Amino acid sequence: MESPFRGDILKGKVALLTGGGSGIGYEISRQLGKHGASIAIMGRRRQVLDAAVSSLHSLGIPAIGLEGDVRKQEDAVRVLESTIKHFGRLDILVNAAAGNFLVPAEDLSPKGFQTVIDIDSVGTFTMCHEALQYLKKGGPGKSPSTGGIIINISATLHYTATWYQIHVSAAKAAVDSITRSLALEWGTDYDIRVNGIAPGPIDDTAGLSKLAPEDVVRKAKEHEPLFKLGEKWDIAMAAVYLASNAGKYINGTTLTVDGGLWLSKPRHLSKEAVKQLSRAVERRSRKILVGVPKSKL
Repeated sequence: MESPFRGDILKGKVALLTGGGSGIGYEISRQLGKHGASIAIMGRRRQVLDAAVSSLHSLGIPAIGLEGDVRKQEDAVRVLESTIKHFGRLDILVNAAAGNFLVPAEDLSPKGFQTVIDIDSVGTFTMCHEALQYLKKGGPGKSPSTGGIIINISATLHYTATWYQIHVSAAKAAVDSITRSLALEWGTDYDIRVNGIAPGPIDDTAGLSKLAPEDVVRKAKEHEPLFKLGEKWDIAMAAVYLASNAGKYINGTTLTVDGGLWLSKPRHLSKEAVKQLSRAVERRSRKILVGVPKSKL
């Protein structure tokens, strides 16, 4: 789809994205780059990083891929230093790295709960904390009068309640709280705008295939005439808006991008269906790891 924004709206900006090598994160990387920004992507899988950077280069977008785990403070420090060394500045931080899987609360181990908290919540804070020195007004490569932008990717799961995702609901509730608190403190002290985006179900993403199998989506469409799947483009356009001067007076807000779907009642998925789906996802993941083409899955 054609962008409603000028192609140079982010010209001269540098953006670092965690989880920016695939899915929604990659589309945000692509659209920020297409609108003038230089892109640094942080992720744990070198193969994914290389593919994403190659794709961005093919579009004429300056981009680098940096291996790192948001759960490790030393990785955050190293990736940020590498971004500054390569591009000379940092203007935009997008926290899109996340973890999720379906599991009833009684079957979820504390370790599994903590893993998602560590990636989504602690990882978001760690990246924000270590990026502060580069994002605040007067930071390296900045003029004294400007501050940077942080965009945290959240969800709508915790707005009501969601079946078998207690770990993610808790993690994203924390992310929203982080967004508001940093917006209050850093907006006042450092002229940094901190906002979030809460996507609904987005077509052609790993999250949808894991958490909303085809039969669930089909039944939802049958019973809810207004049910629509969003596109990765929708989330990326929200990010471009928040990262640009068009959103210069927006701070501490998590923008819900789900067509209003969160207002409807959450759908029940039986525990047996969860187990079957989880096993199918696990088998698919294992096949991908050993190099089975997606077309054969």
